[in-house]
Amino acid sequence: MNARPASAPLLIACALGIEHLALRMGDRGGAGGPVTVLRTGMGPKAAERSVTHALSGAPLGGAAVIATGFCAGLAPGMHPGDLVVAEETRDPRGTVACVGTELLVKELTRILPGRTVHTGPLTGSDHVVRGPERSDLLGTGAIAADMESAATLLSALRASMRPVAAVRVVVDAPEHELVRIGTVRGGISAFRVLRSVLPAFFEWHRNVLLPRR
Repeated sequence: MNARPASAPLLIACALGIEHLALRMGDRGGAGGPVTVLRTGMGPKAAERSVTHALSGAPLGGAAVIATGFCAGLAPGMHPGDLVVAEETRDPRGTVACVGTELLVKELTRILPGRTVHTGPLTGSDHVVRGPERSDLLGTGAIAADMESAATLLSALRASMRPVAAVRVVVDAPEHELVRIGTVRGGISAFRVLRSVLPAFFEWHRNVLLPRR
């Protein structure tokens, strides 16, 4: 693939310390420009506050933004360690279309052969999604839910126009809720997958149409 050099930084936003650790352990060798991994804290308000502050000036003012971390799968048949590439993020304040979804799917499939990659809407929540609520959210057309992605991307675009995307790793699903003892292994699987996603993010960053400065 003939990729041009990235002309802006890349901001990768996650919420939790365990997510931040996984990303810090990932391979940074393929970065096409400056990369910042931001731990926002949990919940949409924390994400909005942290991302808005990070993008308020140099050096990240023109950064492309990817929201990542763990998520709740909503559809039957999803498993811990599956990947979700959002076509859009949603919450009560609005919907954001993601950029470069097909490229992310292609790269994640290449670097994580055998892992299932799902695409579709990613919905925001202000709490951890449990039990019957999954089917209610699935009925809206969403395939996965988390607390920060929608707020992260909406805040990024409010700061200025830029490429945005969201990639999440399923940590629990309808048949594999974290409250069950058997899902500890699922959490470890999700951690290992998140640790491996950076090369796909870097390829996305090199190839998306970045805003002119």
